[in-house]
Amino acid sequence: MSSEEITLAAGDAEVVLAPGNGGRVAGLRVGGVELLRQGERFGCFPMVPWCGRIRDGQFLSGGFVQQMPLNAPPHAIHGTTREGAWRVARHDATEAVLTYDLVEPWPYPGRVTQVFTLTPDALTLTMAVETYDSSFPAQIGWHPWFNRNLDGGGEDADVRIDFQPAWQEERGADHLPTGNRVDPKSGPWDDCFGMPDGVDVTLTWPERLELKVTSREEWVVVYDEQAEAVCVEPQTGPPNGLNTHPRLVTPIDPLEASTTWTWRRL
Repeated sequence: MSSEEITLAAGDAEVVLAPGNGGRVAGLRVGGVELLRQGERFGCFPMVPWCGRIRDGQFLSGGFVQQMPLNAPPHAIHGTTREGAWRVARHDATEAVLTYDLVEPWPYPGRVTQVFTLTPDALTLTMAVETYDSSFPAQIGWHPWFNRNLDGGGEDADVRIDFQPAWQEERGADHLPTGNRVDPKSGPWDDCFGMPDGVDVTLTWPERLELKVTSREEWVVVYDEQAEAVCVEPQTGPPNGLNTHPRLVTPIDPLEASTTWTWRRL
């Protein structure tokens, strides 16, 4: 295990990784400007082996109901790895590989691998879940906290979020999708959207920077209800997806996904 931070650098971009704090991206600086909200709970953390909330912390697998800790009562949220210590498999100036062996409270043995690859104008995050034993349902996702404002300016400097989803998952009073798909509504959001051609969301800090979040996955949660930050979360299924859209990980069929953040100066 490693509690040491890892710094990747390419051009004027710098990424700080915190293996010992959930294997998260602790910082992303472009031209010396920090794009991610700082703090041990923030940055960008991996959501695995599920994303968002699980209803009552329960999911059905192999004919048995599995119970996860209710860390967002009455639900379980964001997987089991964001507070654990990840192992550094290797790293160099522009790439790092971290691994995490799934342990209790997750009931199945498995391994998660993250790869971080930095270029002067992009960061690619890749994650895979594999098992050598029992098959199990799983999800992969990323939860970045992008600073709403890059320099403490007024509302005119706040980030804009632009995307064209095909639908919005109707959200119930319990913050979980009801199963109904509705026309996308205006924000503020704490909602899941469908983008069947792949996630493609543009963040624009006026006259400063444009950053595009893309992924081949078709699900994205957008959360912009906090004053300090906004979140754009590509994932392999919707919240409560272990129950509604299970994706089985087997010894011969791992679950793999990636997202790329690409930026340019304005």
